[in-house]
Formats: sequence, C-alpha cells, structure tokens
Amino acid sequence: MSNLNYVTYQSFPASTANSIQTISNIKYLIRNGLKVTLYFPLREKESSTHLSELKEYYSVKENFKVEGIKHNLPFGKVNIFNRILFLISHLIWSYSIVNKLVKERPSSDLYLTRSDWVFYFLSKKNSNVTFECHQYTRLRKFLINQSLKKKTSKIIFLNSNLKDDYEDKYSLHNNYIVLHNGVDLEYYSSVKKDTGKEIVFVGKLRRFNASRNISFLLNGIASLDDKYTLKIIGAEKSEKKELIELSKSLGIENRVIVLERVRYSDVARYLSSSSIGILINSSSNEHSTSYTSPLKYFEYLAAGLKVLAVDFPSHRSLPFSQYIEFYTEENIQSFVNAVKNIENMKTISKGELSYISLEKRASEINKFINF
Repeated sequence: MSNLNYVTYQSFPASTANSIQTISNIKYLIRNGLKVTLYFPLREKESSTHLSELKEYYSVKENFKVEGIKHNLPFGKVNIFNRILFLISHLIWSYSIVNKLVKERPSSDLYLTRSDWVFYFLSKKNSNVTFECHQYTRLRKFLINQSLKKKTSKIIFLNSNLKDDYEDKYSLHNNYIVLHNGVDLEYYSSVKKDTGKEIVFVGKLRRFNASRNISFLLNGIASLDDKYTLKIIGAEKSEKKELIELSKSLGIENRVIVLERVRYSDVARYLSSSSIGILINSSSNEHSTSYTSPLKYFEYLAAGLKVLAVDFPSHRSLPFSQYIEFYTEENIQSFVNAVKNIENMKTISKGELSYISLEKRASEINKFINF
C-alpha cells in the first residue's frame, strides 16, 4: 500500500468547495488502496485535527491521518489581507512543511497538492509530487514550468482550457492529465427529482471578491411567469438580507427562497425539490470565464436537474455540455428564452453519470500518480 501525503494550504473543517473536493478526493483515494495523510496549516480558530470531527462534518467513514501544522504568521483569514501578504504567508508555510516532510517521510512517499509553492519546493527535492491545477496566475505558470523540469513532477489540469493556455508558452513534457471535477454519487443514490419549475443556485455568492451577479438572476426571475420560483443556497447573513429586500422591490418575494450555507451531505436533498440548476458568474473574472469546473454543475446533473448556464468558454468545455442550455450574460431576454427552451431538454442518463463520479476520478488520479 502506497503512502500518499495530501498537502494543502486550506482550512478544515470548512464548507468551501475546495475543502469539500479535497476530502472527497481523499475518501476515494483511500478506497483505491492508498494510505493517506492530510497536512494543512492551522490558520483559523475553527481549524481541527480531530479525525472524528472531520468525518462527522464531511460525512465520511474512511480513516486517514490528519496533521495540522502550526502557522504562526499573523495572516489569519485571507480576505482581510492583501494578495502580497497572503503570498508571503503561503510561501513561508510551504517551504517549512516541505522541509519537515522530506526529513521525516520515506523518499518513496507520494505527494498530492493544490498548492503551487508546495509543488515547487517538493519538485526541487526530487519528490514524487502531483499538482492539481485549478486556476492560473503569472507566478503559478512560472512555478509550474520550473517544477515540471523534474521527471518526478506531474500535473492535473482541471480542464483543457487550463492545459492549452499553459502549453502555449511552456512544455508539459507529457507529465500531465486533464480531469474535470466530479460528484460523489453516494449522496444522490436515493434522490427523487421534483417536476416543478424551481430554479436553484448553490454555492458562495461571491468568488475571488467578485459578485456572481445574483441580482441579475432575481431580475430574470421577475421577467418569467409566476410559475417559476428561485432557491438560493449558500448566502451569508448580510447577503440574505440584501437579496430578500431586492426580491421585495421586484415584487417576487413569494417566489424566492434564500438559505444560508447547508452541510454538504444535505445538498442533494435540497436540490431534489428543484428542476433547473444554474451556473452564473461574472465575466470580470478570468477564472470564471475560462477555467472553472464547478462542483455544483456535477451535483446538478447527479440530482437529475436540467442545467442553465451563462455562455462562457469554461462552461462550454464541461463534460456533457450538451445537457446545458446557455444564455448571454446580462441579457434578460436571452435568459428568459433559455429557461423556456430548457423544458424540452433531456437530462443525463444513469450510465453517463458514472463518467463524472469522484470514484472514477480518484481511480484516474491513482493510476497517474503511481505511473
């Protein structure tokens, strides 16, 4: 049984999509026969290294080791510090944890990380490390290029747009694969789909400090027949208040439900009462337009929902995009037409769902990192 050290600059437990994806990856990598240890910085008051607490929070049964590494730098929550301070904090922690791991762990260990700095420093140590790349910065491109010069370094791109963008400038040395996100089908095995006219959005209402343009969504609902309703899951308290006030001003308060964050294990149940899932973002962020592979998309498909999405290259590149009805950003009439057109669309089949399962994804990762 191979040892896999999953090293990440994230906080646990947390309801963010990236932390959910990490734990889901670990769950299925363990089922693929890997012995996993999770390493992360203790940079939040709520951070916990108690396995029982993490298992309960994420509703997983698998056992793995948890190592929380003290992070004494005065950079707590990322969103209250500027980007430069965060990069410095990330760099110092990564350098420290890599030196610790190289000294304490066998040289035969495998490493998987979502941290570009961890990837870079482990590559310099000739460790067998794989980096899961979800987005780009100029610095990240440089670090990837330097790291991939080592034969023991590999990369997983979240979509083909990321891979193509990188390959335009640098060589990948064939040390890569492209793997979209996926969904844990175990949560959706007994979900019954509603046949109503409810549109649902699940997730944070802001991404990279930019609005997802939920106000447009409410205006879109106001332009539809009264039979259409909207459910928003994941709002902060202040956002919930603002959205309720906006829905009242539009005269649709009886057609809009705004919920705060729910446990990941409960998401399937909330989606089951809807009929359409929506992917909405702002073109002000390049990650949203070109590189995202949102977990919510795969959750919508698993719940048997039809999918409505703003027309971005990132959404066009998603697997099974033939099940998506696209609309033009900031265009109410395009949105209304898309909602009407989606009624005639088919939903994904059970056989096709197996191709977007996290179980299958973990199997591909296991093969790749052991190659």
